[in-house]
Amino acid sequence: MKKTCRSGKYFYRILAAIFWMSLIFTAGYGWYYAKHQIPEHFSVAEGEETSFSLDLPLYTTLLSESEEVVLKGDSGIPQDEIRIRPDQTFSLYARKDGSFRLGLKLFGTIPFKEISVDVEDVCYAVPCGMPVGIYLKSRGVMVIGTGKVTDENGGEAEPAYGILQSGDYIEAINGQPLSDKESLITSLNSMGESEALLRVRRAGKELDLSVDTVKTEDGSRKLGAWVRDDTQGIGTMTYVKPDGTFGALGHGISDSDTGRVVEIEDGALYETEIFGIEKGSAGNPGVMAGVIYYGPGSRLGSVKSNTGCGVFGTVEQAFWDTVKHPAAEVGHRQDVKRGTAWIRSYVSGKACDYEIEIQRVDYSPSRENKSLVFQVTDERLLRLTGGIVQGMSGSPILQNGKLVGAVTHVFVQDSTRGYGIFVEDMIKK
Repeated sequence: MKKTCRSGKYFYRILAAIFWMSLIFTAGYGWYYAKHQIPEHFSVAEGEETSFSLDLPLYTTLLSESEEVVLKGDSGIPQDEIRIRPDQTFSLYARKDGSFRLGLKLFGTIPFKEISVDVEDVCYAVPCGMPVGIYLKSRGVMVIGTGKVTDENGGEAEPAYGILQSGDYIEAINGQPLSDKESLITSLNSMGESEALLRVRRAGKELDLSVDTVKTEDGSRKLGAWVRDDTQGIGTMTYVKPDGTFGALGHGISDSDTGRVVEIEDGALYETEIFGIEKGSAGNPGVMAGVIYYGPGSRLGSVKSNTGCGVFGTVEQAFWDTVKHPAAEVGHRQDVKRGTAWIRSYVSGKACDYEIEIQRVDYSPSRENKSLVFQVTDERLLRLTGGIVQGMSGSPILQNGKLVGAVTHVFVQDSTRGYGIFVEDMIKK
């Protein structure tokens, strides 16, 4: 009998341990989810009621800290505090523009997070989707790597090894600013001594470095570094706003050798022609092949910045002459829902909207240009390209009549699936 009692107590202790472990795990997961998946800010249109679905794993309470922002839950009655069940949709109404704050409590009692709400005018932009040639001029001469050179006596040396690094930008030599590779070569060959004093930008910091250059057999001086001062490629124009500012690609243009986003002085957009498409397959993303037409008559705009969220600048009249699409309202991140959407592309030679299925919406700020996961479901595009191919980055994503995002990446192992960025994140860069 005593043995049975002991067994019963042991059994209940195990049950209690499992209960508390489950409770701790649930609370911990809820805390982590709320911390990383609930955005720190939202933007909403003034005077419009906006619906939200945060897919919270726990019961929470949302509080408005301003009378200018009211909340609505299941009752539909405007309130300054509502309780939200998991998977429940709620709405927010802002009476005037400005910045306001919401407070979030876990289980309705534990203050956890503040969310800023920016109330602003409705924004409009033209969803484009056409391919463009992009030329970027780097800010300084970019170092690709170092290498050995042969001196005037036949010996080998690597003067920049351990001094210059891949991804450095040489801004000046011996106090003389550099504009391109040619100016670097000219400055080296005009030196009367071997020591070169370099002003270098590395990871945003300015450094003064010294390199003993090598005099070669032909009398020229070598730094022992591979350098580049420009880059170019083909991408897709995402949108143009009525004031002529544009956003393209949805991600930055990176150097092919260093893999880093190129820091630019300026750049330009040019006309391009696509003459072939290599379809994607598992492990081998496809690509659009084309030619960029350089020259004054083919210039479409100026590039002002190259960031992790895309390439930005202003278009010229020549670009407006090619745009036939009407402007659309720019959607906010909360407007993006799982389900049917469309991407606009010129891969067929003309503008077409192709159906996709948005499978995941991620509010985590660490995702930046991978906030959306989608799958191509349109048979026309699947037959033509196999899904998403290189060069389609920047293709605008439309849902419920709004411009909501842009294509950024393709799944290497499945070209029918891709990532996207919230267009709101592009426009605010």
